[in-house]
Amino acid sequence: MTKNIFVTGGVVSSLGKGLTSASLGMLLESRGLRVRMQKLDPYINVDPGTMSPYQHGEVYVLDDGSETDLDLGHYERFTSSPLTRDCNYTTGQIYMSVIEKERKGRFLGKTVQVIPHITNEIKSVISRMGGDDVDVVITEIGGTVGDIESLPFLEAIRQYAQDVGRENVLFMHLTLVPYLKAADELKTKPTQHSVGQLREIGIQPDILVCRCEHSISREDRDKIALFCNVPSEAVIEEKDKDFSIYEVPISLVDNRLDELVVKKLGLPSQSLDITPWTDLLHRLRNPRHELSIAVVGKYAEHKDAYKSIYEAIDHAGMHHQAQVRIGRVQSSDIEREGAERLLSGYDGILVPGGFGERGIEGKVQAIRFARERGIPFFGICLGMQCAVIEYGRDVCGLEKAHSSEFDKDTPHPVICLLDEQQNVTQMGGTMRLGSQPTQLLEGSRARQCYHADSVNERHRHRYEFNNDYRQQYRDHGMIFSGTSPDGGLVEIIELENHPWFVAVQYHPEFKSKPLKAHPLFAGFVEAAIERGSRKSQPVAVGE
Repeated sequence: MTKNIFVTGGVVSSLGKGLTSASLGMLLESRGLRVRMQKLDPYINVDPGTMSPYQHGEVYVLDDGSETDLDLGHYERFTSSPLTRDCNYTTGQIYMSVIEKERKGRFLGKTVQVIPHITNEIKSVISRMGGDDVDVVITEIGGTVGDIESLPFLEAIRQYAQDVGRENVLFMHLTLVPYLKAADELKTKPTQHSVGQLREIGIQPDILVCRCEHSISREDRDKIALFCNVPSEAVIEEKDKDFSIYEVPISLVDNRLDELVVKKLGLPSQSLDITPWTDLLHRLRNPRHELSIAVVGKYAEHKDAYKSIYEAIDHAGMHHQAQVRIGRVQSSDIEREGAERLLSGYDGILVPGGFGERGIEGKVQAIRFARERGIPFFGICLGMQCAVIEYGRDVCGLEKAHSSEFDKDTPHPVICLLDEQQNVTQMGGTMRLGSQPTQLLEGSRARQCYHADSVNERHRHRYEFNNDYRQQYRDHGMIFSGTSPDGGLVEIIELENHPWFVAVQYHPEFKSKPLKAHPLFAGFVEAAIERGSRKSQPVAVGE
């Protein structure tokens, strides 16, 4: 029978439940177990697709086109667990499903209530993850214990343990053990209160993962165990990681979390093998190269808005055993201060996606700076569209070229709306979404990076390159190195006489992993390393 692990969080938000859940999934896979991952979010939005990056961070897109929580990015980067739309549910989706059933008369005239109808719906989406091909399902419950919106989910997992048998369920609770500098001590009381709230609704945690700045003493560990009714060995220390998030799995192994989980659930498992992960950390700690890359974005001050971008850059750095310093540059600042001042000195420039007009001209200026100075450039989604706009204006002579998204009266709409998007009225889930094929041009840089003639990559956008201008761009040296199989949609553009100038319409960052860097990010970082090494070479006397 499939075993279930439920991960909850207490005291404060942003404790790292997603990262801890993903790390545990990776450790269980390393023991030969088949793992699936799931996130249940308590907000009422149907999905994060219409939410601001400032509110929620990036929207992570799956192969099937689902717009999901960014924690699913952790799941994919750390594990091989196949992710689908069943892996992320929100309160909005749960209530929508129940209301649709009520409208169709599925409840035979009964009064529809949170218990049992909402909780039954939640239990059904949990049970959907199990099966003969799965040993363990790890389900992360979003939010913080004590929040009113989380209560239906907590009640549902309490019931679920009763339904399938307590021996088949493990409750793991992440909590904060804060350090008070004035008292020079860790305080266990917030953890006691958080666990107390869980126990009031019928959930007794089996394992406590304690986030902390300083090591937890044996005395404090025993105190937490006593007041929270768990064995001392089930109080797991998880200190903040200053070096890299990829240290988290090693830390959990040091605290024997995976061993404890296997024992408590009675799981058959192989001995743990995390050699690839320790090799990864060795490369991280012993870089052969150093370089700097500017990420020029609209939401640069909010780290989670481009979470997968930053991770993919780091993966490429690890692939080349390079330490990458990422500069987060606001595109609107470039509009005020200029690209020369803000971008000089970087070895590479990346322009990511985004929505809305703010900061567009700053992105265009950054791309022109990279193109004219021969700085390796990588454009993603809106970054590709801005590259098309810049090239149209400054090389093809298309004065005031723009995207019809931002200027409906532009004389040259080099980026325009897809025909099937013309009459769309709802914002959520209506873009071009999910994995779609791209045919690669023989001899192109993209094909050299991928070592393939076609690839499948994930999309999230409404606007496309306007094919009415394709010949003009070709005549001025732009290469369309990737298209849809029928040739109708431009997916990748390149410039031939440039150290590395590649831009893509899709989101390659979603398919990058720490142990397998994405080919385009690896190519981009390699070009940036080469530029950095040229800059650092001593100049001979007389040159």
